[in-house]
Amino acid sequence: MSETNPVAMLEQTARRKMHEALDAERNKDYETAIDKYKKAIEALEEIIRNYPDHPMSKIYRKTIYELNLRLKYLENKASQPIGETISDEIKVEIKGDINENLPDFVLKEKPSVTFDDIAGLDEAKRAIREAIIYPIKRPDLFPLGWPRGILLYGPPGTGKTMLAAAVANEINGEFIYLDAANIMSKWLGEGEKNVKKVFDYARNKSKNGIPVIVFIDELDAFLGIHTNEVGGEVRVRNQFLKEMDGLQDKSTTIHVYVIGATNKPWALDEPFIRRFQKRIYVPLPNKEARSKLLSILTSKVKLDDNIDFEKLAEMLEGYSGSDIRDIVQDAYMRVVREYFESENKEESVRPVTIDDFMEAIKQRRPSVNKEMLKLYENWTEKFKAI
Repeated sequence: MSETNPVAMLEQTARRKMHEALDAERNKDYETAIDKYKKAIEALEEIIRNYPDHPMSKIYRKTIYELNLRLKYLENKASQPIGETISDEIKVEIKGDINENLPDFVLKEKPSVTFDDIAGLDEAKRAIREAIIYPIKRPDLFPLGWPRGILLYGPPGTGKTMLAAAVANEINGEFIYLDAANIMSKWLGEGEKNVKKVFDYARNKSKNGIPVIVFIDELDAFLGIHTNEVGGEVRVRNQFLKEMDGLQDKSTTIHVYVIGATNKPWALDEPFIRRFQKRIYVPLPNKEARSKLLSILTSKVKLDDNIDFEKLAEMLEGYSGSDIRDIVQDAYMRVVREYFESENKEESVRPVTIDDFMEAIKQRRPSVNKEMLKLYENWTEKFKAI
């Protein structure tokens, strides 16, 4: 039985609990909603505790902050006597120019990751450069316009979020992160207004010379095929579609780009697929990328001289980038464990050896199977646009 990437597993748990909390809120079962949100927070806190250097750690902390705000609101609502009401909008004091205001659960910051930090994915990087970076540098060379919507799809843990964050760094722009689960759970009753607020903010920034990347993670949870939708969800989706169409206006040269990421492209509703003119497959890393990733991940670790990244890369065929990161961590943990369990402790730990990697690989199988890869290949044949 293959092991699951612990970060992905905890992320999935957090999202599932947020969805369950949303369902409970709709049914006015506030006690259950509070319990589910607390479990989502626990899952995210466990990621931060065990993986403090994870590239998404700031986003996890932001999400925890947002969920705690929601908890306070629900606890107040649950304590209200029957017959009394409380506004569905969480009141949060926001300082600064009103034009700077975004919904309080939107993450806006400059990412630190660059293309150089991402191993491989050369085809995806090239497509992104042509769709975003080149038009920003020389818009006069694009009289026919350029894509404003880019879909990144592929197996979990292949670097889709890092690619989107790196783009914002390459163009010296702003990066707005939206989680699809949060969109639906936190925008009840205010959905279309908040969608418009995000895009108005992005357009205003662009008019002032600052390119903006609006990144939506787990896009299928937002724009997927739904058989039972409530009115608020329909309005949010329609407003998003309207905003996406507005970005395609050839008479303007605003640099606002929507990048969506999904592990389930086949779950997307087809009318929304065509809004993403570039649809880029982000595959598992090839041998060269695996070797480079190993070099990046072990740069701060003492290695035995006999470590051969090329040989290791061959052994790791079929592993995702996040799988490989976990293998490196497991191999190094063997060294740390040995240090603490030894009676005669030296000042420093011993180097990581090939045997450490071999044992780590034995204990961790790839998180993506061949059947799943076939699904991506079939979808790519039908919808790829690069």
